[in-house]
Amino acid sequence: MKRAAVWTGATLLAGLAAWQAASALQDTPEAKAPTSSTAVTAPAPGAEQTTTTPSTPAPPKAKTSAPLPESRVVTPMTERVATIGVLNKRNGLSRDLTMKPGEAVRIGDLVVRLRACEATAPWEQERWTGAFVQVITRETRTTWRKTFSGWLYKESPSINVVEHPIYDVWIKACKMRHPDIGPDTIVARGDDAGGASGSRSKAAKSAPLAVAAPSAPDSAADSATE
Repeated sequence: MKRAAVWTGATLLAGLAAWQAASALQDTPEAKAPTSSTAVTAPAPGAEQTTTTPSTPAPPKAKTSAPLPESRVVTPMTERVATIGVLNKRNGLSRDLTMKPGEAVRIGDLVVRLRACEATAPWEQERWTGAFVQVITRETRTTWRKTFSGWLYKESPSINVVEHPIYDVWIKACKMRHPDIGPDTIVARGDDAGGASGSRSKAAKSAPLAVAAPSAPDSAADSATE
């Protein structure tokens, strides 16, 4: 009898607990679903994000001066070509040497070295053609001597003379290019302001420039080479 009573009481207690649990679940409000949702899409891994930035104007390029035309450039010294005359007084044979500054030509016991050449421009009042020449002659089998070193002038050969009993050397030409106008050339323009009649005044003529003759030649102090 006691066992039956205990079993009945335990069954009633279990049923009461189950009823209370069911009542608690019915009284709990259901979770409400969100009314609106915002979908956020994450960027794919490795994808590059591009941003739009305002374009900036490129900096202006620096202006470079255009090269001068050949008509306004003087020929460099290394590109000039001189014609040097050589005479052998013993046999009367003469020849012309076409050389550039820095070159040397040997004819038997004679060596002619050209250092520089110069010619005045066509628009100069006086024409001068000169060359700085060094003349080296062989005195003995193993000895050479510098006979002459200085400027020779075509228009006035008496200024400098190569004094040697066998050889005579002189300048005949110097080929080079000159600019169209000289450094002292003045471009004259009319008066743009005008007068009452609207006519332009004529530019006053400038006095002609005097061109001085080349200075006295200087002798070089180079030693003779074999």
